[in-house]
Amino acid sequence: MYKAEIAAKLDAVIRRVPNFPKPGVLFYDITSILADPESFRLVIDSMEQRYLNDEFDAVAAIEARGFVFASPFAVRRGLPLVLIRKAGKLPGETISQKISLEYGEDELHVHLTDVPQGGRVLLVDDLIATGGTLSGAAALIRKAGGQVSDLFGVVGLPFLKYAGKLPDLEITTLVDYQGE
Repeated sequence: MYKAEIAAKLDAVIRRVPNFPKPGVLFYDITSILADPESFRLVIDSMEQRYLNDEFDAVAAIEARGFVFASPFAVRRGLPLVLIRKAGKLPGETISQKISLEYGEDELHVHLTDVPQGGRVLLVDDLIATGGTLSGAAALIRKAGGQVSDLFGVVGLPFLKYAGKLPDLEITTLVDYQGE
């Protein structure tokens, strides 16, 4: 199936929520993909096809919806899943990275022992908006000793210019929206 066909199928399922999380923002809600097994399978199958010839040592996922897409992919590929979470959510020793978001600031954490030292890591999230979270997550994985080369997002919002914050990553999205 071609990218345009995949995008059209997913676009038909993605729910749009105006004025969320604040007035003037159009929120692209991917939970409708999860509620439709055919669409959910399409995303995971598309990930598998995209990375068929790529070797990774782990898959890192960003809390929380990134977990949903990264988990089945990691299981299919027989790869460890590395969780990137907000402060106070991971037990044990973590390292952190402060990030700037479109709506404020936050901090990401990862278990240092979960990141393969020198290993190639695929970074996964549900939606790529401004790139702030993903840039911080990539920096966190690198700080922990991993190598991030590729980034996967189900939805991309290139009009928010995320590529400028992620210049060294190969970015793959299945559906791109050019405006709100």
